[in-house]
Amino acid sequence: MEDDKTAPKNYQDYLMLQQLLKCQVLQSEEAGKPVHDEHLFIITHQAYELWFKQMLFEIDAVRETFASPAMDESRMLGVINRLQRVTLILKLLVDQFVILETMTPLDFLEFRQHLATASGFQSLQFRLLENKLGVKQENRVKYNQQHYMKVFSDEESVKMLMESVEQPSLLLLVERWLERTPGLQRHDFRFWQAFEISVGRWLDETIYQPYIVETDPKVKETLMAEYQKQKDSFDTILDPIKYNTFIERGERRLSHKAFQGALLISLYREEPRFHQPFQVLTLLMDIDSLMTKWRYNHVMMVQRMIGSKLGTGGSSGYHYLRSTVSDRYKVFLDLFNLSTYVIPREYIPPLTMSMKRTLSTLQTEVEAESGIEDQASSLESSDQSNEDTSTAMFTV
Repeated sequence: MEDDKTAPKNYQDYLMLQQLLKCQVLQSEEAGKPVHDEHLFIITHQAYELWFKQMLFEIDAVRETFASPAMDESRMLGVINRLQRVTLILKLLVDQFVILETMTPLDFLEFRQHLATASGFQSLQFRLLENKLGVKQENRVKYNQQHYMKVFSDEESVKMLMESVEQPSLLLLVERWLERTPGLQRHDFRFWQAFEISVGRWLDETIYQPYIVETDPKVKETLMAEYQKQKDSFDTILDPIKYNTFIERGERRLSHKAFQGALLISLYREEPRFHQPFQVLTLLMDIDSLMTKWRYNHVMMVQRMIGSKLGTGGSSGYHYLRSTVSDRYKVFLDLFNLSTYVIPREYIPPLTMSMKRTLSTLQTEVEAESGIEDQASSLESSDQSNEDTSTAMFTV
């Protein structure tokens, strides 16, 4: 007799549909008065949980790649593919609320009492997703004035949550990756010093000089206010002490060096070896945006269904959920704020020839094929060689 484990599986067996399709147990039916829309409610939430599982699977794979001390460039395409997949899943989840909203508040009220204390707040996978992305524990809104982990009492769930907090989040891994961005420490192209000079020149030529020659007092006052506002804004990133003050206040997430790397990639995104890193940064913002949209749609649905009633888990319901739709839950907040510090193209510091070669895909491919390291310039000393090594580790 052929072993069941080696026997060919059909569609039902492979997907374990007999077990899966028996997981929709209507509590209203168990109570003797079945409510039609409870079936939709269960199916929708189970679908959410299945997609959460897939997102965790993708995020774990991305984290594993970023955790490598010297990432292989060839793996970056896989990172982009998986992040794109997460964004598409999130778009689906955002739109899925439309289906649930075909149920009216009165329909929901018919079976709501059967939920007892069950609440979406108790979704273990969603908490794992938040932690693995990098939501700061101190930024979380307390649930019924208690830590969110208090709702999980079984040993396995608590263990998984603790591991998700203790292991490096995607935010931390991306931060370390950005800190290795080529061009931050090169002796022939020091981006940050060059950028600071360019910012000063831009502000001087476009605002301060017009202020000097302006004769209208009101226009003059406006120009000076704008100059001071822009200068103060740029000072918060150019001055490391001021920048770190914002980190301490929880208003910034990335280290100063990582922020510099992100801005460098953003300004020079057209360079071949920065194409993929810029895609990664864009996708991380997309994920943050879609998570925020998901939270917002959830808030709107809850308000539509129960108004200001208390949540089934004992929370304040709508009011609690509304408090989670804010920047405190944005993981990659600093990437959104990069545009604040983008300057016009004509003021962006020009790359040196050596840096241009470093960021050239063609040059890298030629070197890889010939096995010859670039030593064309006398500037590329042993110090430069170390920088090229860090560039390879950055793998852009």
